Amino acid sequence: MRNRPGVTLLAVGAAAAIALLAAPLLADTPKQPPQMTPEQKAEMEAYMKAATPSAPHTTLASMAGQYDVKVKSWHDPKSPAMEESGSATRTMTLGGRVLVEDFSASMMGQPFTGHGMTGYDNVTGKYWSTWNDTMLTGLLLSEGTCDAQKNCTFTAGWTDPVKKTPIKARMTMRWPSPTTEVFEMYAPGPDGKEMKMMEITYTKK
Repeated sequence: MRNRPGVTLLAVGAAAAIALLAAPLLADTPKQPPQMTPEQKAEMEAYMKAATPSAPHTTLASMAGQYDVKVKSWHDPKSPAMEESGSATRTMTLGGRVLVEDFSASMMGQPFTGHGMTGYDNVTGKYWSTWNDTMLTGLLLSEGTCDAQKNCTFTAGWTDPVKKTPIKARMTMRWPSPTTEVFEMYAPGPDGKEMKMMEITYTKK
């Protein structure tokens, strides 16, 4: 039996209408992301673990706050320490990953400000720190570890402005009480032997 022209046109029109109505629905259907291989999944998990704040970052967060500081500095192990005072503000940034410190005091009778950052690298299992201040134009980099009591030892390096040679230093941090931190820096003295160059006592307000 032959189809009549009217019926054929009606069928074609209905099909076209259905196609037009279905097009937006098909266009809005989200595309499924490509399936990852086991290697890609493992790589993504590793990066997620590396980026997620961990227990050491919680420890860093506990150090945020306002502090009064007392500074002692030595230029010669046989000379008495110079004593000065100041303040420091510590805040967490980057979603709880980095502790930022803004330091203000005096040094050798001159106004002194410093800016530092401290973090923990989940990959290496070590703490890291950067420091800039108004007595240098370079960057002091350090890396270290802390024990369960938050006693920390870092090694640091910078370039001697006179000899233009690298200087290696050792820094320690300890907490005699929950509100008191003592920072100490040791570096080569005039005779080349390690000496205590600085001690800063932070008292949390």
